[in-house]
Amino acid sequence: MQFLPVLLWTDALIWILVAVTVAFGAYAARHEHLRVPWRQVARRPLAMGALVVLAAYVTLGLLDSVHFRERLPPVDGESRYSPEVKSVLDLLLAGLRERRERTYSAPFAVYAHAKETMERPDGSRVREHPRLRHGGVHLDDPEARNDDVLQRIGTATVAGLAAWTVIVIGLVMWRRRNDETWPRTLRRLMRGEEPVPWRALFLTSGALILLAANAAWLSRYYHVLGTDQVGQDVLLKSLKSIRTGLVIGTLTTLVMLPFAMALGVAAGYFRGWVDDVIQYLYTTLSSIPGVLLIAAAILSLQLYMALHPDSFATVAERSDARLLFLCVILGVTSWTGLCRLLRGETLKLREVEYIQAAHALGSSHVSILSRHVLPNVMHLVLITVVLDFSGLVLAEAVLSYVGVGVDPTTDSWGNMINGARLEMAREPMVWWSLAAAFVFMFTLVLAANLFSDAVRDAFDPRLRK
Repeated sequence: MQFLPVLLWTDALIWILVAVTVAFGAYAARHEHLRVPWRQVARRPLAMGALVVLAAYVTLGLLDSVHFRERLPPVDGESRYSPEVKSVLDLLLAGLRERRERTYSAPFAVYAHAKETMERPDGSRVREHPRLRHGGVHLDDPEARNDDVLQRIGTATVAGLAAWTVIVIGLVMWRRRNDETWPRTLRRLMRGEEPVPWRALFLTSGALILLAANAAWLSRYYHVLGTDQVGQDVLLKSLKSIRTGLVIGTLTTLVMLPFAMALGVAAGYFRGWVDDVIQYLYTTLSSIPGVLLIAAAILSLQLYMALHPDSFATVAERSDARLLFLCVILGVTSWTGLCRLLRGETLKLREVEYIQAAHALGSSHVSILSRHVLPNVMHLVLITVVLDFSGLVLAEAVLSYVGVGVDPTTDSWGNMINGARLEMAREPMVWWSLAAAFVFMFTLVLAANLFSDAVRDAFDPRLRK
């Protein structure tokens, strides 16, 4: 085999979560009471535009969650594989990985950011900005950079518009009725005469396609977002950080939900000493500063890794273990809020007539919880999950900034922001790493918030029309 598949723990959990999501979608499609709120979400233009952005992020995250090790030339007839673990996204971004500079360079620059001592042909030495190894190397005259960039932006924009037009034509053909002409179908979709806001989908997907086309074409000749201290392309780091943000925002939920649902429903349903014990548990846990608990857990893991270096075959496995452990710690410390909500809702539900009737008819506790209680608290679970996603993505940035987040070798927006502390104090200032992390994280969090608002309005019984 040319590649040796590598399955990291977070990879396995991500694909399990994808399978669960697909299964839930198939289940919801067969039940009208679940289709109704999701149809209401699908009618919101902002929600659908945000969904397109989230789909782009998720696609990049999934491409970065298929890992492998490349095969090396055999030695003495034995197969060998590279110790470096790569992903499918690394293959797609191979050009960005290979075009590394010596140190900092600004976006679209052709010269290095800092001056270096250079020797002229006559033997004299002078401090100048040296030419980059890859950025703008195709230019014979560096002064022609602006014209070259504008020309390539025009070319990429035309290609992006062509790709977007093909997609729109395909969707129009799919939605075209038998007695309609294509222009009439397009006008109907753009005017919002269908329940799904196709105009928002068209505009959002068009903007993403144009951005992707320009970034892909310009990055072949320039460093679109500049380079960092070791000369690595900042656009590559920003794209690779998407997976870390998605892992923190989603896998933490897998850890949090079992604790919150089991304890919250049990406290509200059984009451008595069960309620007292669970209340004491989450009250005590809420009293411990979360950052201190996370810091203690991460430092303990670091000590274990230092004492047992043979437990991890590659650097990627070591970084993945710390990322997974961070998800577990965040999940253990973030289930208390949902637990309180479920406890209060279950206390109210256990007094309603149909649950009292089930008790009188001799139904078991398991039957009542599974048939009557859990289905009626799932809207709280779904709303909390989608709302907490944004907070967890931001939490990773904060924890990495204070040094107790993901491994320093892991690409993440938090590590980029942490590294920008000294960069912002340089003269001249290096601002593009911080700006890139901010833009990518802001876009993800904004899209998640817009989509979660629509989900909350659709599933909250008090807001249903």
